[in-house]
Amino acid sequence: MNPLVYYEQIIKMPNKADKFDLRLRIIKHALAYGVKPTARVFDTTPKTVRKWLGRYKQERLAGLNELPRIPHHCPHKTSSKLEVIIVGLRKQFPFKGSKRLKREHNLPCSHEAIRRILNEHGLTRKRVKKHKRKNNLREVKKHWKLFGQISVDTKDLKDIPHYWPQMKMLKLPKYQFNAIEVRCGLMFLGFANEKSASNACLFARILCEHIKNCSVDMKQLRIQTDNGSEFIGCFRQDKTRDGFEKVVEGFGCIHKRIPVRAWSYNSDVETVHSTIEDEFYDVENFENIKDFHRRVASYQAWYNLVRENRNKDDKTPLQIITEVSDKIDPAVARLPPLMLDWLGPDYITKDELSQRGDDVPCYPYLPRFFVPVVREYGRFILSALVVCREQPWKASTKTQRYNFLGD
Repeated sequence: MNPLVYYEQIIKMPNKADKFDLRLRIIKHALAYGVKPTARVFDTTPKTVRKWLGRYKQERLAGLNELPRIPHHCPHKTSSKLEVIIVGLRKQFPFKGSKRLKREHNLPCSHEAIRRILNEHGLTRKRVKKHKRKNNLREVKKHWKLFGQISVDTKDLKDIPHYWPQMKMLKLPKYQFNAIEVRCGLMFLGFANEKSASNACLFARILCEHIKNCSVDMKQLRIQTDNGSEFIGCFRQDKTRDGFEKVVEGFGCIHKRIPVRAWSYNSDVETVHSTIEDEFYDVENFENIKDFHRRVASYQAWYNLVRENRNKDDKTPLQIITEVSDKIDPAVARLPPLMLDWLGPDYITKDELSQRGDDVPCYPYLPRFFVPVVREYGRFILSALVVCREQPWKASTKTQRYNFLGD
């Protein structure tokens, strides 16, 4: 995407995450091409570019966050006599807000000053409850574009008490890769024994390939991640990047990174982490790695196709997809969990490639023998890649609530 076009989009919808992402792009461009060329491309001044470049060199990514603009002193602060009058009016008329007090009593100060005084004396109304703020945010997300943003994150499975002994005994996966479509809540899962850039690239490659084959407009899709090393750790000596970001941009998508330590921006995927732990890891007992894959495949299919989400008007992700768009193939909801250790070659750098030989591919790719899920007579069947070849996904008797696919 043209940086100037992206900059114009940021101006239309300013928020903390977009500003951080824009500053990060300015820094990358400045390190590659210089200060003045970057100022011309992003339609700003060299002084601004130097300011953010200096903060980045001193504090790295944390320096791209905005500093508080609250003044340390206020020379024109409201007099104590006027404060007493405002407090008295508020106690006399507790139903009047700051704007109404100023308007009806002709107070010689702004409504912001009145609000500050009321707040200092504990006369403001209680804050809106967290669950109500979430409901308001859900109303906003209902109007987002379908497949406009996918949030990706990893989950460490080693800190789940019920799952950890089984993981050690049966050599089950240690890490989970999650991808959540924000508008409909569609969930994609991947599992691996290492939280590495190679597995993140492979997960992104297969996910983007599947979504693209289901008629999703990839140019309008943003894939949002945090600043974990598995997503941003593939630096070259020449300061170029050759990992997750390259894989995503290769499909025409935009890789968007949230601000440092701002985990609430990935709240959708963090919520799913808690849900899957309560509904799956804390209740399931596995026999072996094959049984783990069958059960998690059954759970993911149940989550995407059957489970009604209370936060989405009691609709399943598949129902939302079919209602919102008739262009997107409903098969987008049927990608099985990806056992990344079973799939492709490891991701290697160009330096490693020169040492290991030219016959080793530089990027993860879809193996020729990988066949996506096939729907046959209403049942989901995996290829020979999955150990349960030509066996429908079904749960054992201990997981009857997921056994909606039939015996």
